[in-house]
Amino acid sequence: TDGNDWCILRLGKSGVIREVDIDTNHFIGNFPSHASIEACAMPEFSGLDEIIGNGEWVEILPKTELNGDSQNIFQISSEQSFTHLRLHIYPDGGVARFRAYGSPSYTSQNENKLIDFALGDNGGELISCSDMHFSHMRNLIKSTTGIDMSDGWETKRRRGPGYDWAILKLGSPCIIERVLVDTLHFKGNFPDSCSIEGCNAPDIKKKEILSNIIEWKEILSQSKLVANQESVIILNLNSPITHIRFNIFPDGGVSRLRILGRSVL
Repeated sequence: TDGNDWCILRLGKSGVIREVDIDTNHFIGNFPSHASIEACAMPEFSGLDEIIGNGEWVEILPKTELNGDSQNIFQISSEQSFTHLRLHIYPDGGVARFRAYGSPSYTSQNENKLIDFALGDNGGELISCSDMHFSHMRNLIKSTTGIDMSDGWETKRRRGPGYDWAILKLGSPCIIERVLVDTLHFKGNFPDSCSIEGCNAPDIKKKEILSNIIEWKEILSQSKLVANQESVIILNLNSPITHIRFNIFPDGGVSRLRILGRSVL
């Protein structure tokens, strides 16, 4: 039948690709006969749907024959800087390793990078949550990728109505532009959906956060989540936010929460 398999990779840093290695070691009777590579440049924290649908993909390696049980090394002539690669294999088969070599780009664009205001390193602080039966809420704002389920925030199963929540003080008052909810490692126990409420209360004390004096405003309506995957949601907000309440329905595990935006200070 027609068609081929493919995968999309995010580069560690944006940069110019000089050489690629499509390694088929140990694949003798089941390696792809051919491969091609496309590349695109996307804003940081772009979601998968954005990358697939809006990425301006450029072919940097045309459909080329591969050898089995070999390192297939190809030179790349493009001088463009890219953030993502899409490896196509024809029609299917096995690849042991895929490596891309090149020069990272350090440009003034970094001045406009979105900041993760949930991150502990940036001053984010988790204040309270409804439950942390299996693992601690503070794991949500670690800078590293989750190691396993115990390295995320997981609540116990609910046997009645309601939902779980966590309240987070952001590192600085900010205009939130994107939210990233990562359910890495959570496959049968991820939340069905989530929502986020926010408030602008820079001078409020911790003990007052849990009282009814806070006027929470919904900034993300209840949205479906996917198992073992990052969900990136674009927001269109005009008002600064200092605190958020992250709600998960009905319960479950989330590896990381990123609140991405720009400071108003």
